[in-house]
Amino acid sequence: MTSALQLERAAYRRTRARRSTAVALVSTAAFAAVLYFGVTGSPGWPRVRDSFLDWRVALASLPAVLEGLWLNVRVLVVCAAAILVVGLLVAGARTLRGPVWFPVRVLATAYVDLFRGVPLLICMYLIGFGLPGLRLTGVPTDPVVLGGVALVLTYSAYVAEVFRAGIESVHPSQVAAARSLGLDHRRAMRLVVLPQAVRRVLPALLNDFVALQKDVGLISVLGAVDAVRAAQIEVSQRYDFTPYVVAALLFVLLAAPSGRLADHVARRSARREGAL
Repeated sequence: MTSALQLERAAYRRTRARRSTAVALVSTAAFAAVLYFGVTGSPGWPRVRDSFLDWRVALASLPAVLEGLWLNVRVLVVCAAAILVVGLLVAGARTLRGPVWFPVRVLATAYVDLFRGVPLLICMYLIGFGLPGLRLTGVPTDPVVLGGVALVLTYSAYVAEVFRAGIESVHPSQVAAARSLGLDHRRAMRLVVLPQAVRRVLPALLNDFVALQKDVGLISVLGAVDAVRAAQIEVSQRYDFTPYVVAALLFVLLAAPSGRLADHVARRSARREGAL
C-alpha cells in the first residue's frame, strides 16, 4: 500500500520534471530566436540565402545526390565489416605473448603507429594514385575500391587499439579459469575473453562507426561519384552551393541514428558498470 510520504515524493518529482521541461523549452526557444535573428539580420544574409538555401536547386539536385549517397552506404557497409575483421586480427597480434611472437607484435605495432599517424586524406592520395601507378597485374584501379582500401587501412588501426584495450581489460583470472577447464589459448580467447572485451568497447566501436559514416565521403577525392562528388557536379552546373547543403543534410540523417545508438549503448554500459 502506498504511503502518504511516497505519494508526496512522487508528486514532487512530477513537479520538478514539469518545471525542468518548461525551462528547457523556454531556453531552447530563446536560443533559437537569438540564432535566427542574428543570422538573418547579418548584412550578407540575402546573398548566403540565395547561394546556399535555394529550394528549387535543392529539389533539382536531390536525385543525383541521393544516388551518390547510395554508393557511400555500400562502401560504408563493406568497409565496416572489413575494418572489424582486420582490427580484431591486428589487436590479437598485438596481444600475443612469448618471444616467438615478437616479430608479429612489432609488425602489428608498426602498422598501428603508421596508419594512425598518416592523415586519412593523404592515405587516400597515396593509395588511390600510388597503387595504380605501379602498373602491377591484379592491382585495382577503381577509385571506389582504392578509397575503400584506404578507409580500411586507416580505421583498422584505430579499431585495433579499441579491441586491444578491451582484451587487456579482461582480468587474467578469466583466462586462467578457462585454461583450468581445459580450453586452449585460442578457445579461451574466442569463448571467454572476446565476448567480454567486445561488450566493454562497444560504445567506442560505435563512435568509430559514426566517424566512418562521415569519412566515406572522402572517396570523392579519387573521382568516385558519391554524394559529395555528385553535389560538386551539381554546383558546377548550377553555379549555386545548395547541393553541398543537401549532401551535408543527408550525411547528418545517415549518422544521427548511429550517434543516438552509441549514446544509448554508452549509458547502458555506464549503468551496468555502476551496478557492478
